Amino acid sequence: MSPFFLFLLGILSFIASLADAETHYHDFVVQQTPVTRLCRTHNIITVNGQFPGPTIAARNGDKLIIKVTNRARYNVTLHWHGIRQMRTPWADGPEYVTQCPIKPGGTYTYRFTIEKQEGTLWWHAHSKWLRATVYGALVIFPKSGSSYPFTAPKIDVPIILGEWWDRNIIDVLRQALFTGAAPNVSDAYTINGQPGDLYRCSSQGTVRISVNPGDTVLLRVINAALNQQLFFSVANHKLTVVGADAAYNKPFTTRVIMLGPGQTTNVLLTADQPPARYYMAARAYASGQNVAFDNTTTTAILEYKTATSRTSSPVLPQLPAFNDTATVTQFTSQLKGIPSLAKVATNVDENLFFTIGLGLVNCTPGPRCQGPNNTRFAASMNNVSFVLPRKTSLLQAYYQNIPGVFTTDFPPSPPVKFDYTGNVSRGLWQPRPGTKLYKLKFGSNVQLVLQDTAIVTTEDHPIHLHGYHFFVVGQGFGNFNPKTDTAKFNLVDPPVRNTIDVPVGGWVVIRFRRRQSRCLAVPLSHRFTSHMGLGHVFLG
Repeated sequence: MSPFFLFLLGILSFIASLADAETHYHDFVVQQTPVTRLCRTHNIITVNGQFPGPTIAARNGDKLIIKVTNRARYNVTLHWHGIRQMRTPWADGPEYVTQCPIKPGGTYTYRFTIEKQEGTLWWHAHSKWLRATVYGALVIFPKSGSSYPFTAPKIDVPIILGEWWDRNIIDVLRQALFTGAAPNVSDAYTINGQPGDLYRCSSQGTVRISVNPGDTVLLRVINAALNQQLFFSVANHKLTVVGADAAYNKPFTTRVIMLGPGQTTNVLLTADQPPARYYMAARAYASGQNVAFDNTTTTAILEYKTATSRTSSPVLPQLPAFNDTATVTQFTSQLKGIPSLAKVATNVDENLFFTIGLGLVNCTPGPRCQGPNNTRFAASMNNVSFVLPRKTSLLQAYYQNIPGVFTTDFPPSPPVKFDYTGNVSRGLWQPRPGTKLYKLKFGSNVQLVLQDTAIVTTEDHPIHLHGYHFFVVGQGFGNFNPKTDTAKFNLVDPPVRNTIDVPVGGWVVIRFRRRQSRCLAVPLSHRFTSHMGLGHVFLG
């Protein structure tokens, strides 16, 4: 077959795909809304007065146009978490990275196309901690005429896990940034915005999902919590995992799943138990040493329509202990990709090694110096504590060649090699601030090692790569050893993700292809440490 004929077929296929695609228009108004939880009413920031915000539904190949009007008193941006922003980096959303914030009274329109993605993603604010209440599901169905690679569900419902603070979330952040100490932990976890029966003043709003015996239910579980990894389970029911981060995986069955902040997992559940009421529940997985966390449990109810009693107490699932790393490791090791849908690169053009950790900055004792031993908490990658610009976005500075906004001297490996998860010299505790970027070659296959460190303490780190997906080819505990650990890489069926948790005292290796020119991929921490400098920006 001639090259011209192949080219013509490609053009015709592309035109046919455009004919099937739809354009969806949404108007989002960011506003203050009174919401009552835990016996108290707070004015929180929402979209269209809804908490959680509206669910966006589209098909693979569709275009989304979302006009955002900011009627709140804070600057805001929105991020479409997991969308592969092909040729649309301005639509990604992180504040002062791909755009300047939408000021109070302002508007901004996001335009992007969903390309080769199916499953569950989500959207959220990407300014300060507004993400605590400004979020919603983004559901991507197969193209018209296509089907799921599993039995079509009778019921399809997003399950959004979140965190709730019994005070103004911006005040919580401001206090932590002012004092230099860790922020207050949340007061409750939520399922679709509701804490559930186990909290005070919460039973009336508990989320309920009604099923008939034999129904197949697709639960699109999203961890929208700011800071916390979460276990999730449904009492007496098995969960079949069929997708994660809008990528299909080889199905496997489990009793419990674990999601880091920002991750999504699609699970199938069959209503095959005696008709009754069953709790679905979520609570913390927290394995960091000396790290405070919210140790409560949020619930929703799966109720059979044929149950003889609607007043009896639902059955509660047996969730793992908060520090059950063995269960987490078993779960993550079962997640395998489908090679026919996405193939990992076997050759590497750029090999990067990023250490991740907390730090302590010396300061003058006083109200703004309330970290351990008269210090302020900081965080870094390769000992660089990332500083966002305040007036110009990085993408604008890059496109318009504006000097003085960033430098391109981010180190591709740690400036100082050390025992990353062992006893760390205090000379490494204080990172250097800077807006340092690393330039990737267009078209290169990139391997990135993400290594936790024991600087101050070991801790898990949820990392999200904006606008991209990646393959998780390896992970483990201790220090990454390129000689022995590389031989164990999964280059056959690695899972595809857009967000990964670097384990406590461990490492993760990901691979991705630098497929876009003149745009930015941003590996950012998905919790408070991003405000302390844990983040980085790639240039193309």
